[in-house]
Amino acid sequence: MEQRVDAAPQGRNDQVWGFAPVATPGSRVLVLGSMPGVASLKQARYYAHPRNAFWPIAARVLGFDATVDYPQRLCALQSAGVALWDVLQACERPGSLDADIRPDTLVPNDFAAFLAAHPAITRICFNGGKAAALYRRHVLPTLARADLKYLDLPSTSPAHAAASFEKKLAAWHKALTA
Repeated sequence: MEQRVDAAPQGRNDQVWGFAPVATPGSRVLVLGSMPGVASLKQARYYAHPRNAFWPIAARVLGFDATVDYPQRLCALQSAGVALWDVLQACERPGSLDADIRPDTLVPNDFAAFLAAHPAITRICFNGGKAAALYRRHVLPTLARADLKYLDLPSTSPAHAAASFEKKLAAWHKALTA
């Protein structure tokens, strides 16, 4: 099982580097964020901000305890066929907000290689509008696979307060179990 989640060293100024994907050969769903926030980068863990709703939502939908250790949460996702990654490998961004990502510094991840290594993935779920927009602009034009289904989901970030937890849960439940 692929479980490596290493943060690359911080570079100059506001340069941030994402994590390696968390996936297995049998992953069928890929959840994509844009770029990990400051709390996640500091802890080298996906969705580490204590108010991010990702883990509580995933736990409710997939039937595991959201309070178990991080490696156990990753295993629960992988057992359910869910992979995690981000659209961007690197960018410059002060703080955690997607709106602050500097467009001229974007380095997308290598999705062609990742999807070739994970052919069972048929659904990509975007954790928020910025992830969807970045993917569609910087990744989709370079991909050869036409069999992928894309789902735009409400962001689990605490910065996205426009949707209630219940609304987010309903949308994510549909995406992760369909």
